[in-house]
Amino acid sequence: MGMLIDGQWSNEDQRRLNKSGAFERPVSPFRSWLGEDPFTVEASRYHLFVNAGCPWAYRTILYRSVKSLASTISISYTRPAAGGQGWTFEGVGETLLGAEHIHNVYTASTPDFTGRCTVPVLWDKKDQTIVSNESADIIRMMNDQFDALPGVNAVDFYPLEHRAEIDALNEWIYSDVNNGVYRCGFAQSQSAYDEAYAKLFRALDVLDTMLKDQRYLCGDVVTEADWRLFATLVRFDAAYYGQFKCNRNRLVEFENLWPYTRDLYAYPGVSETVDIAAIKGIYYGSRPPGIIPGGPDLDFSEAVNRA
Repeated sequence: MGMLIDGQWSNEDQRRLNKSGAFERPVSPFRSWLGEDPFTVEASRYHLFVNAGCPWAYRTILYRSVKSLASTISISYTRPAAGGQGWTFEGVGETLLGAEHIHNVYTASTPDFTGRCTVPVLWDKKDQTIVSNESADIIRMMNDQFDALPGVNAVDFYPLEHRAEIDALNEWIYSDVNNGVYRCGFAQSQSAYDEAYAKLFRALDVLDTMLKDQRYLCGDVVTEADWRLFATLVRFDAAYYGQFKCNRNRLVEFENLWPYTRDLYAYPGVSETVDIAAIKGIYYGSRPPGIIPGGPDLDFSEAVNRA
């Protein structure tokens, strides 16, 4: 996937690798915060640009649903598969800015922008600019910044008493699981792949054991750490197992992670955010020849009792 250079699209190779062939994810360039000048919290002021298959963008899609923010934050979806100019709105239409590609959103905010054009993007409709393109920041803002507005679900996924634990879980899970599957899939050396593969399944085994005697990662309450893990787990069998060579075993074969995933899927507002077709589309449709696999058969709605 290419990038913008001084506001112009370039198809130059954007593999993000270190000298050993290991995948490294760049830092997001837009990191402003809602509630800080000039981004005051207002109903209908902000908009999300997302891809339903992308796990990072999915975090914001999920929070928009479980926090009942649909009437507060509007949304635009790209096509699942990337095109010749990155994430594209071709064939689906984008009515807020009339953008054809996600890079048009970036240049609408910063005409001479240089960098990769990723999703999600939190857009300020009032000042016509990007607030943030860092999913971790966006969901943290969505967690509480809009709670005083009518109709918003004030549930707190980052409770004060669990914050240190959540932060530690997030750091570990991001490194070895959320980004770990990408480090497997994008590795360009056997040693880099082997290291990422070992860390990924070691982490999944530890998580599986943790969840044997507790319902969620922080005990009996759903937190941000659960949702960040869920975004990867719900994609695991449909995409990472095959396309990213994370194939020691499938999610459905884990004694506790599989029912845990189904438990989170049953949380109000979650099931309608999971788009398996889009997940397959982003991981398989974006790579030639773009053939979408028929399986696997997944039933996230299978009954589970983990109370």
